[in-house]
Amino acid sequence: MPHIPLESHLPGITGLLEYRQDSAKPIRELTQILLRGESTLTEGERELIATLVSSRNQCVFCTTAHTAAADILLGESQTCEMVKKDFETAPISEKMKALLSIAAATQQGGKKVTDLKIERAKNAGVTDREIHDTVLIAALFCLYNKYVDGMASATPTEPAFYQKLGERITTNGYNRVPSIYEQLKNEVVK
Repeated sequence: MPHIPLESHLPGITGLLEYRQDSAKPIRELTQILLRGESTLTEGERELIATLVSSRNQCVFCTTAHTAAADILLGESQTCEMVKKDFETAPISEKMKALLSIAAATQQGGKKVTDLKIERAKNAGVTDREIHDTVLIAALFCLYNKYVDGMASATPTEPAFYQKLGERITTNGYNRVPSIYEQLKNEVVK
């Protein structure tokens, strides 16, 4: 049960963002820029970063939602599961392994992003902007994960809910879409 009264039909981050729309607006805009904006990383690769960080933070809502989005964008579901287990052995590029190493370090603490990790990334062809955006995505998802779990937000258990949520965020992005989560809940209940 959430620590504060939230709309029961808005689980996870959604109810929290609706509770404070003024603070939610810049968070949503930043997420849209980082995960759907112009980038040399694909949207699927950026969702992998969000998934890995959320998984390592053990935030069930965010892990499940971003796994669904990454699976849709990648067109398959094996890669995400392998990344969550051990990204170093997952079937992804050396560039992505280096970026996920930076994301994992950021999740542990900013000072864990070492010169050695940056050198590895640059040797794999990672650009300065990709390093910047990876650290920022990882930090943002640490915020989300702590926000969701720190407020004890509701976490649905129905896989169909997360599949629909993944479809919605890959189609509509992260800016506020009126009634999107109420529609999701209604579709899952049917």
